[in-house]
Order: sequence, then structure tokens, then C-alpha cells
Amino acid sequence: MTDITGLTIAALVDGYRAGTLSPVDVTKAYLERIEQENSKVNAFVLVDRDGVTASAAEAEKAYANGSESRPLAGVPLAHKDLYCSKGLRSTAGSRVLENHVPDEDATSIARLKDAGALNLGKLNTHEFAYGPTNENSMFGPCRNPWDTQRFSGGSSGGSGAAVALDLCAGATGSDTGGSIRMPAACCGITGLKPTYGRVSRAGIFPLCWTMDHSGPMTHTAEDAAIMLQAMAGVDERDAATADRSVPDYRAALTGDIKGKRIGVPTRYFFDQAQPDIDSSTRDALNVLEGLGADIVEVDIEHIEHAAGAALALYLGEGTAYHDHGFEENQSLYTDSVRGFLELGNFLLAKDYLHAQRFRTLLGHSMADVLETVDFLVTPGTPLVAQAIGQEMIAIRNVEQTVFASLLRNTEPFDLTGIPALVVPSGFSKDGMPFSLQIAGRPFDEAGILNVGHAYQQATDWHTRRPAP
Repeated sequence: MTDITGLTIAALVDGYRAGTLSPVDVTKAYLERIEQENSKVNAFVLVDRDGVTASAAEAEKAYANGSESRPLAGVPLAHKDLYCSKGLRSTAGSRVLENHVPDEDATSIARLKDAGALNLGKLNTHEFAYGPTNENSMFGPCRNPWDTQRFSGGSSGGSGAAVALDLCAGATGSDTGGSIRMPAACCGITGLKPTYGRVSRAGIFPLCWTMDHSGPMTHTAEDAAIMLQAMAGVDERDAATADRSVPDYRAALTGDIKGKRIGVPTRYFFDQAQPDIDSSTRDALNVLEGLGADIVEVDIEHIEHAAGAALALYLGEGTAYHDHGFEENQSLYTDSVRGFLELGNFLLAKDYLHAQRFRTLLGHSMADVLETVDFLVTPGTPLVAQAIGQEMIAIRNVEQTVFASLLRNTEPFDLTGIPALVVPSGFSKDGMPFSLQIAGRPFDEAGILNVGHAYQQATDWHTRRPAP
């Protein structure tokens, strides 16, 4: 890791404004690091060397003449290949879109550009975001930078691996069942799924449009706040976005959580967690309690049915989106994704409707709990990243699929649409990251980011980097 590429977004912008850092030099350092390190993890699937170099030069000129004040000016980011990028191949990790070059940016990319961010290129994704490991992609699997024999988590695995390995200062991800938070957890970084409707999904290939979210992936909660500030807000291109004012997320990071009531679910989220992840989460709760938070046990009614309802929604909406042209193009899909799309044809309308009714019921249960506490805290994922190709795992003497275990703790917050943040919280004996998940009331991204920020001020897990 070089000193420059190891800096946070906040530190980069401070350096540019002080004149101690150069956007051109920083961008060059990132391009060199991508060239040296990307082959180990297969995170970048396209590098826009010429475009980002030219943009960096423009940012440097603006800083030099004193005209640059945008919050992300000169910061090299990269984007999940599920996002459309104007003039750059955008494939969703699928041969179906192998030669697709959009003529406009996804709204999130456009807004980040408007805030001055640079685009290093596109990042690997599980094909059409339909999987939690990032193993199934036309570009091959994305590998975990802490152990390249393991998966990076998905579907935003390229984003997780690239940020963890300091190949970019931050990245975009999308989250339908946990696809921002799972790779963030697996790769030891910070990942934020905002409230449903807080960030536009326009220009992002959908998986399940009533559960899809767009959000930032960074090293710190502070950096996530900076990126979210640019990404958030109503968008006429996405009818699901909420017409609500956007608060100053960075200003909300006081680090003060004294008196905040943190709810810890007594079942489900810990039941199938690996014992060392359980212990790590309890240790993190002790840290939060030491910072003045009140820890309260809570129970979320009906939570045990979340996985079944989520699966029905994925199958119904995913297959509906791909229905046009699927017969002609089915040989271009990976076996795994094609199997899910075919299975969706057997879902009954009543099953889909029951799933939608259940998500309303679960939403009421969470709302009831969040009237008694300010936040919920759980393990980010119940397991650490496993070997690429591994299908089954035994946790607490229960044999289960890796697929289901990965999704267990993140899916409920996609179903209900409430915001959830994952931050690093430790490491296993064999050096794999643990994570802590913080969820809150609708549109209280500022609150959960502040809890994450407070935790990161008191710990150093987020500063750890994989060995070169």
C-alpha cells in the first residue's frame, strides 16, 4: 500500500485544498496500483486510463486557480459494472450485455461527477447482481484481497475488493439482499445501504426493483457520508425516490452516542452466526456501551420468515425483468443465474403476493421495535468469506448453504427498506474480516453513520489493510 492510495476520501480532499496533494499524482498512483495489484483479485473489469487522467488534470487546474470547491473534486472512485457509464462498456457481468455501451450515466454516477469525483473504471459484479459471492461473472470470480482463494462477497464484490485493496478511494454498490453489505463485510470495509427511495437506481440494471438500493462503499463512515451526500435526493428518472430534503450527513458525525438506545435482537441474527463472529459483535457492543449508549434486548416478530419472502420477490421480479428476450439469449447466462430465472417461471402469483404482504408485516414489526430503541445492531454476516466454489457450511451443528447463510442477516433490511450500515469489527484467527451491522429508522442515515463513526473513532479495524 502506498501512502497516497491509503488515504481516505476526506484526507484526499483536505490535501487538495491545502495544496499538499495533487489530483494528477493521486490518480497516477491509483492507476499504477491497479496495474500492479488488480490481477490478484480481478476487481476492475475496465480501466478508463485516458478519461480519468484528463479529468484529474482538469481538477488540478481548478484547484490551482482557486475555483474548485466541490466536495469530491479530484477523488478517484470506481463503479460497479451494474451501473451504466456514458461511453464505457457496462455489462452487468453478463455476456448478454457484453458489448453494451450506454449513452448516459446512471444518476448516481452523474451526481458523483457533478460533485467532482473522477471515474477510474468499472468493477466486477455477480452476473446481473443475482448472487451473494461474485463468483458468477463473465469476467470470472472476484477474489478476496485477504485470501485470494476465497470469494469477495457479492454482488458488489469488485467494489468491496477494490476499496479494501486501495485500488480506488471509494466505490458504488447496489444492495437487494445485502449486495453492498456482504462484500463490505467479507472484505473488511464500510458499506451503506440507504433507505429505499433515498438514492436513485436510474441507470442501474435491476434485480428486484422493489428491493434494489444504491449506495457507497468506502473505508470509513465519514467517507460514506461524503459520497451519500452527492448521491442522495429525488430523481424524476426513478419514481421510487423520496421527495425529502437531504441533511448534511458529514456534519451529523459528532461521534456522540450518549444515551442512544441500541437494540440487540435476541434471536435470528445471532442464532446461526459463527461463534467468533458472535463474540466479536458482543465486544463491539461493549465498545458502544462504553461510549455511552444503552444496550437493550429486543425481539422482532416474524423475522424468521424473511428469507422465504425475499426469495419469492427475487424470483418473481428477476424473471419478469429478464422475460423479454430470455429464450433467445439464455445460452449467454451463467448456469447459476439462468437457473434462478427459469425457477421464477414456476412462482405462483399468490406466492408473490403473500411475500409482499409479509414484508408489510415485518415492516410494522421493525417499526414497533424502533419506537423503543434508536438503532439495531447485529453481526454483518453470520460467517466470514469462504472458499470460492464452496456450497455448504456447518454453523453451530446446522448444515446450510453458503448462499443462504450470507444473506441471512442483511435481507430483512432490504425487505423493509430501512437503512443499514456495515463496518469492520475484527478478524478471525485465520485473518478474515468480521463486521458489525447498524440499522435505523427510515431516512436516518445520519444516525447510523454517526454510530459507525463513533465506533471507528474508538477502534482501528477500519484502518487495517490486506498484506500486499
